[in-house]
Amino acid sequence: MAFAGILKDDDVAAALKECAAADSFNYKSFFAKVGLTAKTPEDIKKAFFIIDQDKSGFIEEDELKLFLQNFSAGARALSDAETKAFLKAGDADGDGMIGVDEFALLVKA
Repeated sequence: MAFAGILKDDDVAAALKECAAADSFNYKSFFAKVGLTAKTPEDIKKAFFIIDQDKSGFIEEDELKLFLQNFSAGARALSDAETKAFLKAGDADGDGMIGVDEFALLVKA
């Protein structure tokens, strides 16, 4: 698992189960359920770089769409509406991407 050493498998499984239905994803509840909100800034940064699949230093819309699959290969893709809402919530500077500092703020929101 990509998040081994950062998150507990049981917490990840419970969080994924909670948002398994289409249009049921809520980033605040997901981050809390997986335990990321209680993690150190260093662990949050590690999580960011796992989600940043193309290693650009930003999480773009296409990476957000596949966000849940970072936690489990069999997880669903986010719907377009979920993806756009997630991006809007995290993109503080309006550049269409979420940087590491924006991600940390989003996790702690």
